[in-house]
Amino acid sequence: MINTLVYIMIITMNGKALPILDMEFEYPNDPVPLNSPFYIDHPSIEELAYREIQKPGSVIRIRAPRKMGKSSLLQRILSYGKQNNYYIVNLDLRQTEASILSDLKRFLRWFCANVGHFLNLPSRLDDYWDEDIGSKVSCTIYLKYLLNLIDSPLIITINEVNYLFEYPQVAGEFLPMLRSWHEEAKQSEEMQKLRLVMVHSTEVYIPLKLNQSPFNVGLPIRLPFFTQEQVKDLAKRHGIEDTDGNLVTSLMDMVGGHPYLVRLALYHLVVTPDNDKKSISDRLQKIISEAYTQGGIYHQHLCEQLAILKDQAELLQILQLIVMSNDGIIVEPIAAYKLESLGLVRLEGNQAIASCQLYRQYFKYLYEQGIFNEYSRLHQLEAMNQELEKLANIDDLTQVSNRRFLFSYLEKQWQKHSYTGEVISIILCDIDCFKLYNDTYGHIAGDKCLQKVAKVLQSSLHRSTDIVARYGGEELAIILPETTSTLAVNLAKTIGQNIKLLNIVHKNSLCADKIITLSMGVASIIPQTHINHFYLMQAADEALYQSKNQGRDRITAKDLTITL
Repeated sequence: MINTLVYIMIITMNGKALPILDMEFEYPNDPVPLNSPFYIDHPSIEELAYREIQKPGSVIRIRAPRKMGKSSLLQRILSYGKQNNYYIVNLDLRQTEASILSDLKRFLRWFCANVGHFLNLPSRLDDYWDEDIGSKVSCTIYLKYLLNLIDSPLIITINEVNYLFEYPQVAGEFLPMLRSWHEEAKQSEEMQKLRLVMVHSTEVYIPLKLNQSPFNVGLPIRLPFFTQEQVKDLAKRHGIEDTDGNLVTSLMDMVGGHPYLVRLALYHLVVTPDNDKKSISDRLQKIISEAYTQGGIYHQHLCEQLAILKDQAELLQILQLIVMSNDGIIVEPIAAYKLESLGLVRLEGNQAIASCQLYRQYFKYLYEQGIFNEYSRLHQLEAMNQELEKLANIDDLTQVSNRRFLFSYLEKQWQKHSYTGEVISIILCDIDCFKLYNDTYGHIAGDKCLQKVAKVLQSSLHRSTDIVARYGGEELAIILPETTSTLAVNLAKTIGQNIKLLNIVHKNSLCADKIITLSMGVASIIPQTHINHFYLMQAADEALYQSKNQGRDRITAKDLTITL
């Protein structure tokens, strides 16, 4: 936080001096300190939060666009908790490495370790963690162990939850677990000590293509814009006496009561160079006239908004129509929801209207300069490049990944697993007697058979990190990150059974069932830096050869985690 100590007089809009006072002005960038005179109370919101935090097992969700005051409200909730002798654990996902956020087991262990650390309790995480019952159950059991050791309620805050939304697989497991804790608190004495406060920015809905809040449990709190009376009060706290109301009216028209944008204007009205002899009225006029320009005080904020939207061609086109209309337009609900989540529009009935003149002027200027069209053209080129990249990685016949992508993906996963120490497995599948099938039924039938087999393999996978690829000819490969040999073999058995359920007749097969079957080789390893991923491929190939050599329609596994 940047503080500027200023010895000033309260001045009116026409420059008339009132009593002198000392005041330390805060640059409005960080959460407003608890003792700050510049925090504007929202009694209905704070009191609601304080009542809710007293309830056993309660969950509070604070969500709003950036710089609306989420962290400032959170500080006050935590202060209230401390006054009532609650234990406090304050977690901020901005301080968490991507390698932890992307891995459910590591993330849950990180969560548990931090809770124990904040409570100054000795770590017994390894004693309570059981791979056989899974990470989520282990995490819940360990939390209950910690709750049993304390004698007062515990508030766990998770700030910037939106960082987790970038890892949907982890978020899809973690957030429902929090929901289960909230529901379990109705019966469990341990869980009744728990209170959760979740804080996230709604801008996450835009790039991640979320159409609603991904976590809908507990009390939702949305922070409002300042009212005219609150802006007038804040101006007075900055030493500005707005007797005729012109300053408040001008600011409300320009920035619509947005807390950060209002405070930024007031800061620049009172913190000026020593040689600036202009009146407050003249300074305000300058701020307003330059507001949407590169030299204006809002330039960085506007650029941040544009950076979020620049890859969203459809939203930019809709926003263009909104800012060009004085009365607003009817907008498709999801687009309206996303633009409102950014704070760019307000909804009046079915009409979407620019939330303030600042946004209207800025985005109208971009449209008139042709910048919207340039972003749209770049977006189209990027979409074409992504489609070409996708096509380059897909096998034309089977529509699964091709050999090129297989090795590229395996190499990346190898590097990741060599760092995390996790097991990676691969299954190589070969359609038994496929040459005889082609010779008997023709290549068109052979192609259809291969497509059906690939589809079964693809539908047998349930994690986004697992992939199927065509290895060559009638051979297909499955890469299974963070998968032990036992789990990989179990999956191979399921795949073999599902292939037989297709009941594709193969009268000349050398296998007893006279239908299409698979021979499979499974290899598993904890990657090491001194060997490369081809070592795993070779092991799977050798295992596949053994399956074929021993009569086909079977699985052979090589668990290299034992031999290395």
